[in-house]
Amino acid sequence: MSKAFTRESDNDAEEDDGDLALPALPQGAKNYLTPAGYARLRQELMTLLDDERPKIVEIVSWAAKNGDRSENGDYLYGKKRLREIDRRIRFLTKRLDIAEVADPSVHHGNDQVFFGATVTYANAKGEERTITIKGIDETENLQGEVSWVSPIARALLKTRVGDEVQLMTPGGLEQIEVVEVRYPAPA
Repeated sequence: MSKAFTRESDNDAEEDDGDLALPALPQGAKNYLTPAGYARLRQELMTLLDDERPKIVEIVSWAAKNGDRSENGDYLYGKKRLREIDRRIRFLTKRLDIAEVADPSVHHGNDQVFFGATVTYANAKGEERTITIKGIDETENLQGEVSWVSPIARALLKTRVGDEVQLMTPGGLEQIEVVEVRYPAPA
């Protein structure tokens, strides 16, 4: 098939980083991260730059010396993997450049919900759920972590233990009450 009928871009530098499974930051918002989240993203960036990328470049260089590149699997796969690594490096560099590290332990002992809080809340049926409010780039949904821009986090931010708030859910408006607020202890 002719390239005229595909949507692929010939210029990889123009590709958007939006396909990386991480949501975009709201316009004008800061990229808040916990110290641990910042360290994890920085470590990933350093691993890509210092370990993975040089290995792939070496493989591509070796494969390019083997002759015909059009049917050379090592070369084709290596170039593709190199593009993926470069895209991830660009993404991490941009996110770390605008990162604002906020240490939640400064609020230890506080009963008001801020970034980094672990909040237990109950709905009208008395069902309790616990979430931790973290940065967009560091949340692990399976571990009960939510982004600070998520609807539940926005509803809970700046509330105190005992406060009731309304949360718009797919099932309709839900009344929730803040039961407990915890922060990690200072190091």
